[in-house]
Amino acid sequence: MFETAVFYAFAAVLLVSGVLVITARNPVHGVLFLVLAFFTAAGIWLLLGAEFLAIALVIVYVGAVMVLFLFVVMMLDINLERVRLGFWRNLPLALVVGGVMVAEMIYILWERIYGVGAAPRPIGADHSNTKALGRVLYTQYAYAFEIAAVVLLVAIIAAIALTLRRRKDSRYQDPASQIRVRRAERVRLVSMPAEKE
Repeated sequence: MFETAVFYAFAAVLLVSGVLVITARNPVHGVLFLVLAFFTAAGIWLLLGAEFLAIALVIVYVGAVMVLFLFVVMMLDINLERVRLGFWRNLPLALVVGGVMVAEMIYILWERIYGVGAAPRPIGADHSNTKALGRVLYTQYAYAFEIAAVVLLVAIIAAIALTLRRRKDSRYQDPASQIRVRRAERVRLVSMPAEKE
């Protein structure tokens, strides 16, 4: 009973924050509501026993992607009037796509509750989703996992190579030459006559 109450509380916060992402007037507030939506989605994943997905959602999306979104939104000068015009122009298509997604979710829930299908296998107390996911990932999908790792490595190197620009007017220090310096090269003693009254 307690787990069901926590699930409905998380689901309510997720729905409200999802609506506020779309309807927020300030883009920064919209991004912060999206962070809240990701946190509550991670809580729902934890309740469902998928702890790896919950941690990955928090680390990848909240820790990296949303921080990047927040910096981009705060640094850009966004014209809110143009954003609102695009919202009303794309509203019919968004309603159609949203309706299709709601129909799919209702169909899946209807089949799960009232449908005739194979009963789920009972899961033991020592079952770990993270261990099962790792076993499948590194045995059955090991080749695809290595290809994805190579593609991501190439993307990182390409992003660094595209953004690395050497400026000719940039100044930098050479610690080796600073250490080799001698007093005679830096200090000059000047002999001046004493002042007389």
